[in-house]
Amino acid sequence: MPLYAHVDRDACIACGLCQMLAPDLFDYDANGIASYSPDHNTGSQPLSTQATAAFKQAYQRCPTGAIQRRDRPFTEP
Repeated sequence: MPLYAHVDRDACIACGLCQMLAPDLFDYDANGIASYSPDHNTGSQPLSTQATAAFKQAYQRCPTGAIQRRDRPFTEP
């Protein structure tokens, strides 16, 4: 089953944990707010199999729950 990711930028507190745990998946703007970088935070591209373990670690440890996941693109209702 594919996994899609997105960061709720309003919930992000710029702690840096997601990029530390999964540097290939998360990036920050000038204010330190995270975004999911593989698809520019649109949640439209499935997560690669190789990145799943790192993503799950960041997802589970995000202190605010800003990292979101679902089994269909975030661009779909």
